[in-house]
Amino acid sequence: MKRTNLSLLDQRRAGVLLHISSLPSANYVGDLGAEAYRFVDFLNTIGASVWQTLPINMPHADNSPYQCLSAFAGNPDFISLEALQAQGLLLRKADTDGLITSKTQLLANAYEAFNIRVEKQEQLAFKKFCKKQAHWLDDFALFLALRNKFNHSGWSYWPEAYKNRDVKTLKQARKELAHEIAVIQFTQFIFFTQWLALKAYAASKNVYFFGDIPIFVAYDSADVWAQPHLFKLDSNKNMEVVAGVPPDYFSETGQRWGNPHYNWDAMAVDGFSWWVSRMATQNALFDIVRIDHFRGLEAAWEIPASEDTAINGQWVLAPGDALLAAIKNALPKICLVAEDLGIITAEVDALRHQYNLPGMKILQFAFSGQEDNPYLPHNIEVNSVAYTGTHDNDTTLGWYNALDEQQREMVDAYIRSSHSEKHELSMPADLIAMVFESNSQLAIIPMQDLLALDSTHRMNTPGTCTGNWHWRFNWLQLSASQAKSIAEVIARTGRH
Repeated sequence: MKRTNLSLLDQRRAGVLLHISSLPSANYVGDLGAEAYRFVDFLNTIGASVWQTLPINMPHADNSPYQCLSAFAGNPDFISLEALQAQGLLLRKADTDGLITSKTQLLANAYEAFNIRVEKQEQLAFKKFCKKQAHWLDDFALFLALRNKFNHSGWSYWPEAYKNRDVKTLKQARKELAHEIAVIQFTQFIFFTQWLALKAYAASKNVYFFGDIPIFVAYDSADVWAQPHLFKLDSNKNMEVVAGVPPDYFSETGQRWGNPHYNWDAMAVDGFSWWVSRMATQNALFDIVRIDHFRGLEAAWEIPASEDTAINGQWVLAPGDALLAAIKNALPKICLVAEDLGIITAEVDALRHQYNLPGMKILQFAFSGQEDNPYLPHNIEVNSVAYTGTHDNDTTLGWYNALDEQQREMVDAYIRSSHSEKHELSMPADLIAMVFESNSQLAIIPMQDLLALDSTHRMNTPGTCTGNWHWRFNWLQLSASQAKSIAEVIARTGRH
């Protein structure tokens, strides 16, 4: 019997953190094809029931899943061309005159074939999708078509009539770009179709999808262009303040993300409908949804746009209670997790507890020397999600190797305290075991740690703009003994 979302975190579960882009692939990025299904089978084999990804929206050129062109649209890079070939929508040979055809062009070709070859029922499914998703898809498709028309420049650089959404100008643009718009809509239809097919397969293997949404959206996005009144912009639609976090563990100067802040008063007028719609979309795509930077729902760090770093910002209150109440009222069965790392106040904790949301516990943060450190395994509460590290951390092996002698002795002593004196230390295996042994209902291990990989396989280094988001694994990196060992510790700790 399939479990409801409400019961997903009512029992001890194990999962793996791996972004879709990190799946093995013959292309430059992983996708929703055969390797994704193989990964579901792998999770099922080791007894894990949760697959956590990073945000799956359409990124900018830097490929950061936390700076996207839409809070709703899926990343076309994840579309499996092989699946489209199997449907007869693409030829097996995807090059012309020795030049590799771009994925964008191949999807345009698939759209043409779709209109000619598929059954009427499938075409009706496409039309139904467009109608159901029109509240975001119409603006997004026009936004992307215009962005392409203007050489991929941000909307704030477009001619005034387009930038300011002149009604007559946009009406004409919809006519002139009708084909391009249809291809973009079709691309999203294919993405959602492939994603939901994979999700259904995962459910048949008792594997559930755990998604992640950035709390903020990119300034250059369909969301800000289409509804600028929902964001803190000046009369010229420029940002006066930008989002980020003050100095912390990751950066001495803080992190200046550069996203626009929400105009919460404007959002409250219609009951936070933009947020509710966004969460409804994520709830359809995932079984569990993590709200990144949850503390921003209580108060967010506002930095003057003129500042180069995040140091000179201030905390500004946000209506988290009213927002979460609206989301829960519209989606009573949604299963949420709060990313509560960083500077967390009593007010942030109170908001999380009010809605009974699990927080996050990171073992790499546990060994500060204080006995009351909330990340130490013996201090971790049940209603939480435990990790060795996240996508923002070094791999556990890399982290351990970088510790100074005193810190390493602290880690080693803690590990030995729960084992016999003869226990031979092994990293990252010992930290993985501690995560699974913890009280947390959900324990998540990054794939890099399952593979015992070093710092060269890190996914992201906060505060840097290059060299991130490119990591992919290879099945040859996974030995039979590693898979067996993980399966044994999952079973031993009463997880599934």
